[in-house]
Amino acid sequence: MAKVIAICGKICSGKTYYSNQIKETEKAVVLCCDELTKELFDNNLGEMHDEMSRRICNYFKKKSVELVNIGCTVILDWGFWSSQDRKSLTEFYRMQNIPLEWHYIDVDDLTWHKNIKERNRRILSGAVTSDYYLDEGLMRKLLSKWEAPSKDEIDVWYTLKRE
Repeated sequence: MAKVIAICGKICSGKTYYSNQIKETEKAVVLCCDELTKELFDNNLGEMHDEMSRRICNYFKKKSVELVNIGCTVILDWGFWSSQDRKSLTEFYRMQNIPLEWHYIDVDDLTWHKNIKERNRRILSGAVTSDYYLDEGLMRKLLSKWEAPSKDEIDVWYTLKRE
């Protein structure tokens, strides 16, 4: 049965990597806000970034309903950083009678910092990626918006730890 899988996790936790792993086993389509902003705007949105991300996510929600209704599982890869975002999405799909499965990427601090360094290195080397460079100011802004989920919000709790 088709469903929506929402991937929750802070920036650089491994959401996209995890989403792509699930895509292979679930035969699903991934809808990623960062991927679309990179493709359309080369991540040069400035002050419009938050508003454009909100619009893209709303569009993807509508498209996900269409896809699930024709039998395609959808993976939403965009973080769901606040408790309110998660509650709102849960209610949206409940009203559509669409199964929603929450997956959380729990990453330890050491792995997380390695992920950030690797991401920034790839960007500075010119690698083609949907990512954007994370400087201290952006990290502070993003972390100020992050609310870790509680265990009762999540269906699949995935712990990412690099050796």
